[in-house]
Amino acid sequence: MIAVVATIKTKPGQGAEFEAVARELAAKVNAEEPGCKLYQLCKAAEPDTYVFMERYVDQAAIEAHRVTPHFKDLGRKMGAFMDGRPDVKVLQEI
Repeated sequence: MIAVVATIKTKPGQGAEFEAVARELAAKVNAEEPGCKLYQLCKAAEPDTYVFMERYVDQAAIEAHRVTPHFKDLGRKMGAFMDGRPDVKVLQEI
């Protein structure tokens, strides 16, 4: 299994808008991507900070995720509320 932790900062005051789009994305990923075993949005203790916790069966599942229409479309929409690029860490489960 491969774990991904993506930390996202949002623009001040735009968390609710970000959350709405991010929840829609999480629902689609969890419903339509069998290679993704976890795609969970979390709110961090730091202001305007969110974390996606993700688990994939293999690298091919990650690559498939990145090219789905819902990831491309909703990712663009989330980008309007983000303050910079996400900090993404890819980890190998042991």
